[in-house]
Amino acid sequence: MSFNPLKEKGIAPEKQLRSWHKIAHRHFNKYEVDCYTRTRQILMNGIEIEAWNFKHNFARITDNEEIKRFLAETKRIEDMQQTTINWMAPADQSVLETTLGYEQVAVDLTAWMAQNEPDDYVRETFNFGLLEDFDHLYRYSQWAYMEHGIDPDDIVQAQTDVMLSRPTQNHHNDNILRLREHYDRATATPQTKVNILTLVSGEQQTHNYYAEHGMEYGNECLRETYAEIKDVEEEHVTMYESLIDPTESLYEKLLLHEFTEVCTYNNCMEDEIDDMLKPVWEEFLAYELGHLQIAAELFKKYERRDPEEVIGTELVYPCRFKSQKEYVAKILETEIDKRLGLDKDYTVIKKLPDNWPSYNVQEKVSEDGAPTEMTIRVIAEQKDRDLIIASDKLKKDAPKLLEKGLETKALAPDTLTVDEYQAMSAKKFEM
Repeated sequence: MSFNPLKEKGIAPEKQLRSWHKIAHRHFNKYEVDCYTRTRQILMNGIEIEAWNFKHNFARITDNEEIKRFLAETKRIEDMQQTTINWMAPADQSVLETTLGYEQVAVDLTAWMAQNEPDDYVRETFNFGLLEDFDHLYRYSQWAYMEHGIDPDDIVQAQTDVMLSRPTQNHHNDNILRLREHYDRATATPQTKVNILTLVSGEQQTHNYYAEHGMEYGNECLRETYAEIKDVEEEHVTMYESLIDPTESLYEKLLLHEFTEVCTYNNCMEDEIDDMLKPVWEEFLAYELGHLQIAAELFKKYERRDPEEVIGTELVYPCRFKSQKEYVAKILETEIDKRLGLDKDYTVIKKLPDNWPSYNVQEKVSEDGAPTEMTIRVIAEQKDRDLIIASDKLKKDAPKLLEKGLETKALAPDTLTVDEYQAMSAKKFEM
């Protein structure tokens, strides 16, 4: 569908209240659901959480009664929408099964955005984060097998490869180095703005999910794995949100939030194959069009500017979920050794100075070992082989990629060596 969202009326907020039955009763069957239906459900949960959080924060710092009334009315609607979406996940879907869905969102969403991002610097940042999420999917897949006997392909359905990437122990950085140059609000495209806000929402919700559920496993190494990867998600939120121009006014940010919701719901509605979920995306798109119309009028009234200056006249597509194996493999092979530079830029391992600030962080957090490294040793004890679901070429290249992507300084004491991994990867893994 192609239309100018500023000229669509949608449904007025006062008509958006629903009964508890309509809010809470829908859930999918985890054995039958398409993997990208699950990723859409996970992403839109994060989109709604971000919208709700932003509106509460805006409400706490404004004394404009007209704005406060709009925020009060719509943040309740956002909360109801979030309940509907989040509770689509069935009660029998384990935390680790849901986690694999979260990481598939991160991998395939970021890869899609990188290929559809007009700003070269933003695209490079997306590619940098992509390899870290790809490694997280691999670590959690190992635990899904060891804890529940789950074949990760039952969740990702052969759409996303599962194998090592830039090692998670090397993701822990001085968080100041995560800060990036922000876009210019006057020249950045709506695509760039929506891409970043969508990805921030997804990464923020991933962090929150791990923070709220990682402790539910009794296995100490798995609990620590959730803690370790949750910390990286915090770094990702810091990195991606720093790309946003901080000089955007609150009215401009409100407009962008509503526009992002319209774009993502439209994307989900167009792509959805599940007959239960598609009407939800369609209904919530109409809700958000109603919110956008009011936000646009408030923007014109208080900023005395045309909303088209900020969001243009057409929808953008930030979340078209489809397999990204080829693109991820290309980035894996060419950028696994990329690291954060000292001046909001990027470098490679061999060019890192001895006083690189992230070394201090890595030495401290991994002084007792890295849970994500111990994960490989645990599965090796069980199976004498690591779990890899990828093409024969990537499987063959895994030891070489590990050697290229692993820093030799500040390594955790339980780090798996390249030789050890070479020996493991030479054997076949059977579920």
